[in-house]
Amino acid sequence: MPKIIMKTPLVEMDGDEMTRILWQMIKDTLLLPYIDLKTEYYDLGLKHRDETDDDVTVKSAEATKKYGVAVKCATITPNVQRMSEYSLKEMWKSPNGTIRAILDGTVFRAPILVKGVSPTVRTWKKPITIARHAYGDVYKNTEMLIPSAGKAELVFTAEDGTKTTKLIHEFKGPGVIQGMHNLDSSIASFARACFSFALDSRQTIWFGAKDTISKTYDGRFKAIFEEIFESEYRSAFEKAGIEYNYTLIDDAVARVIRSEGGFIWACKNYDGDVMSDMVATAFGSLSMMTSVLVSPDGKYEYEAAHGTVTRHYYRYLKGEKPVANPMATIFAWTGALKKRGELDGIQELSDFADRLEKACIDTIESGTMTKDLAAMYEGEAKTVGTQDFLDAIASRL
Repeated sequence: MPKIIMKTPLVEMDGDEMTRILWQMIKDTLLLPYIDLKTEYYDLGLKHRDETDDDVTVKSAEATKKYGVAVKCATITPNVQRMSEYSLKEMWKSPNGTIRAILDGTVFRAPILVKGVSPTVRTWKKPITIARHAYGDVYKNTEMLIPSAGKAELVFTAEDGTKTTKLIHEFKGPGVIQGMHNLDSSIASFARACFSFALDSRQTIWFGAKDTISKTYDGRFKAIFEEIFESEYRSAFEKAGIEYNYTLIDDAVARVIRSEGGFIWACKNYDGDVMSDMVATAFGSLSMMTSVLVSPDGKYEYEAAHGTVTRHYYRYLKGEKPVANPMATIFAWTGALKKRGELDGIQELSDFADRLEKACIDTIESGTMTKDLAAMYEGEAKTVGTQDFLDAIASRL
């Protein structure tokens, strides 16, 4: 059959470890035989990020702003261990955090549901979508080791030179401090993205923060959300029959666990990182969670919600065949291809993405799956490795 022709390239961001291996396997088995794949390629593997002083990450984000749609492989955010393992020049920031800051978007994450894999939370009947703020907080922090006794202060210097100072802590000995920030403009973009997505999908939205403790920082999130909802969205929400609810983050966790699902849970940056993993695991697997970053001006970056699957990668290096679940990475590609087809008016490309997603789900529902899902499957499961799973999808496709 003739390959599907693309007009505009996708921005392709390659990644690290096991997901880098899965990335190429997916392209070879499920994409390249059917699509004349056009991408602008950026290697976001940790070694190349180090070689380019992380400039490649910035360039990939700028390319996303240019072309409108990107697909990203999972990447390593280095810690002290990774510094030594990869002989890095410095401990580079999270590439996801860098990209999110440049695009100033909101991350929406939702589970991939299949029959036969029931959520471990028995009350959940519908998917829960995590809306994660995509700027600032711990991902853009500044940190400092405190070597000895002394005074740490928070200082803001205005453009006119006026200084405002607050005491952080009087240290009696060594310790550590961290500075975080956010922007009113980014919080407002986050709020509007959440409310607009809720209206489009006709879902109630909950937002949780900790304004009782963080009265200024988290209180600012709460105030901006309330102001924008009341002035711009309340009437539309009432017409749609949906609600916006603010609650403390710990109360939100309790409500989510007791709910039947079917709503959007808006979270600050780190909260969304953690809670999306919790939701994904409870629905089946971290490898069954889709993720898309949407910027205020309509740019899209699709990725898997999980990490680089390090444990599987070390086994792969010892010669073991890959057994990791590639579903979330496949759905990152299908999401990007679907959006590219939509924006370029190539219905054939969007249809292909829909068919590939259906082939993936049908393969699992027929009983063929990777080990992580087989343990939870309510039926007779045939456990296969990654390549055999991709081949089964290709055969069905």
